[in-house]
Amino acid sequence: MPIRLHINIDHVATLRNARGTRYPDPIEAAFVCERAGADGITAHLREDRRHMTDRDIERLRESIATLLNLEMAATDEMVAIAERIKPDVITLVPERREERTTEGGLDVVGQRERIAAIVARARAARIRVSLFIAPEEAQVRASADLKVDQIELHTGEYCNAVGEQAALELERLRTAAALGATLGLDIAAGHGLTRANTPAVAAIPQVSELNIGHSILADAVFSGIGQAVIDMRESVLRGIALRP
Repeated sequence: MPIRLHINIDHVATLRNARGTRYPDPIEAAFVCERAGADGITAHLREDRRHMTDRDIERLRESIATLLNLEMAATDEMVAIAERIKPDVITLVPERREERTTEGGLDVVGQRERIAAIVARARAARIRVSLFIAPEEAQVRASADLKVDQIELHTGEYCNAVGEQAALELERLRTAAALGATLGLDIAAGHGLTRANTPAVAAIPQVSELNIGHSILADAVFSGIGQAVIDMRESVLRGIALRP
């Protein structure tokens, strides 16, 4: 079964915002990813707008040729934005202001009523729903009970583990993926994936989608910076040619 690769472009916006400039433009990054073969673009509109902004999401919706997956907290504000912008998919994630990145999966068991209301609103707007959850049986079953389209298994614990613990975490992912598939859920996975640890997750038969962002941008610092220097050198030479 082919696996869809969705690229998260949040941290292009993080770099832009660090200096308050207009560059690098995350929408341009999305175009580059699409030309390179990405099947979709993922972006997280956080409540504190620390990287992507509302206008970024609007521009993505207006311009990309593939699929737009909007990651968001399970709040009325974010649901209203999704209803207005109409991404192809919303992925509900847990969110705390003080965290650097998403920590852990969404507690579907504990927030069933609230999530059910959001699922109903998304369904009315014809937006698919994915829930970002820990690879735990109770969370998988609760997600299936809500009749969402997809679950995205949080791979962070696997990615952070080493040795025997990594093997155990990988088995948790395998078990959760198999259960989710038998319950009729599309299975995605993401968080902390790199070129080194992705193959084992991609090998899980039920996984049909991966969401990866930070490591791709980290790799680009090294694989892309050389070409950026060449391009800059050419720009300098063009300027020198204009000297009187």
